[in-house]
Amino acid sequence: MSATSAAPKGAMTMTDDIILQHFQSDGYAIVRQLATPSEVDGIREAFMSAAANGPVAGLSDGHFADVPPGDPLAFYPRMMHPHLHPELPIGPLAMGIMLDSRIHNYLRAFMGEEPLAAQSMFYFKPPGARGQELHQDNFYLRVKPGTCVAAWMAIDDADEENGTLMVVPQTANAEIACPETADAARSFTTDYVRPPAGVEPVALRLSAGDVLFFNGSVIHGSYPNASKERFRRAFICHYVPASSTEVSAFYRLFDFSGNPVAMAEAQGGGPCGTAAAGPH
Repeated sequence: MSATSAAPKGAMTMTDDIILQHFQSDGYAIVRQLATPSEVDGIREAFMSAAANGPVAGLSDGHFADVPPGDPLAFYPRMMHPHLHPELPIGPLAMGIMLDSRIHNYLRAFMGEEPLAAQSMFYFKPPGARGQELHQDNFYLRVKPGTCVAAWMAIDDADEENGTLMVVPQTANAEIACPETADAARSFTTDYVRPPAGVEPVALRLSAGDVLFFNGSVIHGSYPNASKERFRRAFICHYVPASSTEVSAFYRLFDFSGNPVAMAEAQGGGPCGTAAAGPH
C-alpha cells in the first residue's frame, strides 16, 4: 500500500453509504478487503522479517522488557510508530499504509472533515499471547474537541480462537472513563474499562485485508490467542480531525501529503485527574 493508491471518486456507492451509516450510528464499521491479498502478504512478510531476531531497540514496545522469557510477547512485542523509522525497510511501508488514499477516503467520510495521521502500530499476537483488555482509545490520545478514529487492518484472519477484536455496542458516544486494573493473566496492558450494565462485547470476525474503523469512545479489546499455530497480526493507525486543537504529547501528526502538522499538547488531567496517559 502507498499514499498514491487509487481512491474511489465521486459519490459513495450504496455499500459505502451503508458503511457510513453504520459508523455514524454505532461508532465503528468494517470495510471488507480494503487491502489486496498481495499487499497483506507484503506487510506480513516485512514485519515478520523485521522481528526475526526478536524485539528491535527503539521500535518494539519497551514495556515488554520485564515480560518473562516464556511469554510469547517477550519475542514478539508490538512495534510502536514504525512510520517514524525511515532507516528501516518497514518505515516507508508503514508511512505508506498510514497515508494510503483509500483509508483517507473513508476517514474523511467518517469525520466529515480532513483527518491527520497520529500513530502506527503493528501487533504480532502469536499463539498463546494474552489479549488486550477493554479500553477506549481517546483516553490515550486525548483529542479535543472531538475524538480520534482508528483504522485496524487485519493481517491474518481473526476470530474468537486466535484473539479477534471485540467491540461493545452502544458506546459510540460514551464518556471517556478512568480505567480499572486489568487482569494481567489475560491482558498485556493494565487498563480495563467496564462495559455499560447489560451490554456485552461482540466478537468481530475479520479476514486478512479487512479494515475496521472505530472512534475513540468505542470500548473495545481482544481475547487471548488460544490457537496452537495461528498468529493474529494487525496493522493499526490512529487519526485525529484537523479541526482538533489538542492531542497528547506522545503523538506526532502528519497530513496526507506526509507533512508534519503542529498541534497543542493536551491540557488537564484527563478522566483520572492525572498527567497525560502514555502511548496506546
